Amino acid sequence: MHVTRLELRQLRRFQEVRLDPAPGLNLITGDNGAGKTSVLEALHLMAYGRSFRGRVRDGLIRAGEPGLEVFVEWQERLGTLSSTPSGERTRRAGLRHTGQEWTGRLDGASVGQLGELCAALAVVTFEPGSHALITGGGEFRRRYLDWGLFHVEHDFLLIWRRYNRALKQRNALLKARARDAQLDAWDHELAEAGEPLGRFRERYLDLLQPRFEALLAELAPALGLSRMEYIPGWRRDEMSLADALLLARDRDVASGFTSVGPHRADWRVVFGALPGREALSRGQSKLTALAALLAQAEHHDAVQGEWPVVALDDLASELDRHHQGRVLARLQASGAQVFITGTERPPGLSMDTPIHMFHVEQGAVVRR
Repeated sequence: MHVTRLELRQLRRFQEVRLDPAPGLNLITGDNGAGKTSVLEALHLMAYGRSFRGRVRDGLIRAGEPGLEVFVEWQERLGTLSSTPSGERTRRAGLRHTGQEWTGRLDGASVGQLGELCAALAVVTFEPGSHALITGGGEFRRRYLDWGLFHVEHDFLLIWRRYNRALKQRNALLKARARDAQLDAWDHELAEAGEPLGRFRERYLDLLQPRFEALLAELAPALGLSRMEYIPGWRRDEMSLADALLLARDRDVASGFTSVGPHRADWRVVFGALPGREALSRGQSKLTALAALLAQAEHHDAVQGEWPVVALDDLASELDRHHQGRVLARLQASGAQVFITGTERPPGLSMDTPIHMFHVEQGAVVRR
């Protein structure tokens, strides 16, 4: 998978910009504050429905404008490792967002769910806030699992939607202090969707484990042999989700929200040489997050037969020269399309490595 055209309109400093990146490594340079990160934000927005720096309405739209627009054209491989003949097809997606409302198109047709856009374009982003995947709240880690599953498990999106619809209905009834008979039906629906949702997530984490273990051993050997551990969101070893919901009903009615289930799930890294994530340095948490993201990208390749697009924001400030070199050499060998931002060429990138360069200045992006 590689992006062949990226257009942004009214996004942060940019009034209108077009970028025609190449396969392989693409370096976007510019002074601090010039807008380099905004280019990656546009890709991330199309792939995740949000910026990695917050909500659309929190400064992503250019001052004084009613909304922003992003258009992406990319090539993706037809078929997977198992079935249809190889080949490529061109795909196109467009998104307009006002901060409150959005409209989108995918391959010429309107889309009714933002998830349809997010499931089409696969982008893995490593940026200054990525350490939150390890040290932040559970929402970051649930989103990590769900994004990966959207792209490699075709049945997951339906289960995920079914669960979240049931959760919304149950929470509304709880806030209204509904009677038991009303809650029974939604408890059943929540359990019917929640049990397979949890199994999807746990199996996916198990599949990532060997790749994560190998990557973290290479990037941060001092952390010891480490593993990912899934936390279901209820005492699954002791009871079914249906029983857990019934047991928690009085508490949930009193609080007005559902306290158990996959929406409370999480995962953690158990480190072989540290007592827990609280003992991690900021640098170690970054390397652990990077190992998790690259493991996800490698798994995507194993299932789909191609790497997702990889975006590395401000790489030189996030990794030292040694780690930069190891990561970039791995990505170059993979054949992935990579976007790197920085004020200059990363010191970990050897001078003989082929790279396509762009420069951001005064609201424009020019090829060098």
